[in-house]
Amino acid sequence: MDLGHRLAHDAAGCLRAVSYSVSAFWPWGQCRGSLWCSPARCRRVLLGVGLFLMLCEAYKLLFYSYVIGRGSFQWWVFPFQLCSIPMYLCVAANLTRREAVRRAIYTFLCTYNLLGGFLALLEPSGLCHEYWTLTIHAFVWHTLLVFLGAFLIRTGNGPKSFVDFCRATVLFLILCLVAFCINLVFFRPSGGQINMFFVGPANNSIVVFRDIAARFGWYAATALYIPCVCLGAWLIFAAVRRLTRGSRA
Repeated sequence: MDLGHRLAHDAAGCLRAVSYSVSAFWPWGQCRGSLWCSPARCRRVLLGVGLFLMLCEAYKLLFYSYVIGRGSFQWWVFPFQLCSIPMYLCVAANLTRREAVRRAIYTFLCTYNLLGGFLALLEPSGLCHEYWTLTIHAFVWHTLLVFLGAFLIRTGNGPKSFVDFCRATVLFLILCLVAFCINLVFFRPSGGQINMFFVGPANNSIVVFRDIAARFGWYAATALYIPCVCLGAWLIFAAVRRLTRGSRA
């Protein structure tokens, strides 16, 4: 490993350590007052994070289009991947008046969203870019994903029952369907690059699933990928329920 790669690796390790520390422990240290934990305050925090994520996403899209793409839109960064969804849901949680919908959003952020952010930080090679601003963007983004889940759990807005998880899973499946429709509509204009949520018809690029797609087709990889994501989110849900029960005891 040459010096440049070693420095990049060390920098990524430091960023990951900072990301874990900030996202995991900051909510525990801050959420002590009743005002901070109030439902209205919680929604305002989510709104602020959501608007910040939208600004970050706008920067990324402009950078990819005009700096990397030289004026050509890069379809693979279309803003509807799993890790992009929180910027929409944080705003939607402030707009909906239906508590069941808000509970589904909160649980989604505590499970599916937390899973995506945690896995990205656990193996951060995909977050390191040639351009340092994009690397900072990626680490800040996924740190905020973990923070959102930790914040909601710590303030008592995490999943309360299996019904909450089922609603979050229905939301996930609806988003998968929307992503698949986006992939179909823009498949030809993108030259087959677009693959939101990795559900096809382009082959899945995630390790293991890309081999399945190459051998059996994208539909076989998708048929396994979606249940695996649901299983991972359920494991997060089970851990959160156990943690919150233990903290109340």
